[in-house]
Amino acid sequence: MEDLRVDGRGCEDYRCVDVETDVVSNTSGSARVKLGHTDILVGVKAEMGTPKLEKPNEGYLEFFVDCSANATPEFEGRGGDDLGTEIANTLYRIFNNKSSVDLKSLCISPREHCWILYVDVLLLECGGNLFDAISIAVKAALFNTRIPRVRVLEDEEGSKDIELSDDPYDCIRLSVENVPCIVTLCKIGYRHVVDATLQEEACSLASLLVSVTSKGVVTCMRKVGKGSLDPESIFEMMETGKRVGKVLHTSLQNILHKEESLGTKRQKVGFLG
Repeated sequence: MEDLRVDGRGCEDYRCVDVETDVVSNTSGSARVKLGHTDILVGVKAEMGTPKLEKPNEGYLEFFVDCSANATPEFEGRGGDDLGTEIANTLYRIFNNKSSVDLKSLCISPREHCWILYVDVLLLECGGNLFDAISIAVKAALFNTRIPRVRVLEDEEGSKDIELSDDPYDCIRLSVENVPCIVTLCKIGYRHVVDATLQEEACSLASLLVSVTSKGVVTCMRKVGKGSLDPESIFEMMETGKRVGKVLHTSLQNILHKEESLGTKRQKVGFLG
């Protein structure tokens, strides 16, 4: 099988990605990502809450995924709810480790106050390669997130008073260097492809979701689809996922930093494997 697909791409090539940040005004951070016909909007809201009992000196992330019925007819009724739960659970798995986001930086006062980041994912249109597009949008939105700086004032009696800075530039930024992106590898015949279109997904009986950091470290994997994958295929797909994932991260980081330095909100990103 040649390294050539219907749209002219090689097996490890992404399509151009349209990344736009700071698109929702009443959030702490937001991003919109268009990948082919897939359109994802992510908003992050930072709200003060109480740390979890088992992690008293950390904040945490909560994910909610809304599959708009306008995105595809399949989301009518229960279909969208089931997919939304599946995506949210995948995101929890990706972020359920100490290295993705520095959760200790979200702690205000141990056991008493912390920042909770509510990450809302809205699927506006679905045109293939959903998980990759969502992970790119989540990383871009977290990069765009600004959390107000907090000062904890303690009086003589020991009671604490929390003071939020009202200066929009006096804020905390999250380091997204270790936030992974998902690379979905669809097995078609004897080969596997990245950034599959809807038509390519229809030809694939099994796919491997690989969560990869910017250094090429795999943080988790998940097989989707009814077909089976042999160990040799899984190993090859993992190696491709690492290789492509590193390029994906580099391109995204470059574009996010460039966008911020130029003060523009929208960039097109070309990803090539």
